[in-house]
Amino acid sequence: MPRLLNALPLIAALTLGAALHAQETETAEPEAEAEAPAQAETETAPESAENETTQPESSEAEELDMGQEVVEDPTYIKETYGDWQLKCFRSEGQEDLCQMYQLLTEDAGNPVAEFSLFKLPENAQAAAGATIVVPLGTLLTKELLVSIDGGKAKSFAYSFCSMVGCFARIGLTTPDLDAFKRGAKANLQIVPAQAPDQKVNINVSLNGFTAAFENVSTVQN
Repeated sequence: MPRLLNALPLIAALTLGAALHAQETETAEPEAEAEAPAQAETETAPESAENETTQPESSEAEELDMGQEVVEDPTYIKETYGDWQLKCFRSEGQEDLCQMYQLLTEDAGNPVAEFSLFKLPENAQAAAGATIVVPLGTLLTKELLVSIDGGKAKSFAYSFCSMVGCFARIGLTTPDLDAFKRGAKANLQIVPAQAPDQKVNINVSLNGFTAAFENVSTVQN
């Protein structure tokens, strides 16, 4: 539209320079016709301006955060017994399953492993089952060694590794559990893959072990 308005004075000057009145009349009509579209465009300008002002409103509406439901953590800590926690899993319509759990740390206090334990049925191969998670980078060909108060160790194979760490799923007999209940400290020994000639010892406190074990659930195979 601006280009058309700038051309109108030039058309009028050429019309005034003509000698015949008839030509003036003929040129006047196109000029009026030329002005009509300009006026029409001028009249529609407010509508387009209105559209421009409403677009940001719809755009802002599209960018609104409508929220989403928060997924509840399926686990919770029911009780604490000494250095062991009773960690339970929410179950709709059924009794929550609970296992005893301890987060194991190094001397500086950084978490390095996890130890969880649950009961097994009386007719099972083992009296209890445990899951021990050790750091990634553990040499898997060197099995996990578990000992209590410096006693004779047992070795257990690793089952698998994930982004969390490497898992050993072990079975404990009744004599094993009795040793845990009587003991003060268990020891987990692993071998780093980058230093196969070295051994890393991780302490497990047995304070509260007996009370926690009495309250864990029995997991059916």
